[in-house]
Amino acid sequence: QVQLVESGGGLVQAGGSLRLSCVASGRTFDTMYMGWERQAPGKEREFVAGISWSGGETHYLDTVKGRFTVSRDNGKISVYLQMNSLKPEDTAVYYCKCVTYSPSTYWGQGTQVTVSS
Repeated sequence: QVQLVESGGGLVQAGGSLRLSCVASGRTFDTMYMGWERQAPGKEREFVAGISWSGGETHYLDTVKGRFTVSRDNGKISVYLQMNSLKPEDTAVYYCKCVTYSPSTYWGQGTQVTVSS
């Protein structure tokens, strides 16, 4: 089992920035990938950004490219999402995701991000 704990959500005005953090614990030795998904009210959950654990390759949702940056800390088994130039449409609950080589997939409890116009 892997446990994921997110932090860093909150309320920010459009154009502002937030940094989300996610710390993993438990069976993390075979982590393959970590990333972020989000779910806005009335919408399906969508991929936002991800990073491979070994090579550090990153992937982004087209609408966040150039504004969001995903990074990792292998020593702390943590993944981060720096969000700049936030827009009201970025408002959602953001979930940390971990995929292992087992393979298994885990999600955190989610953190609310609200962007006011």
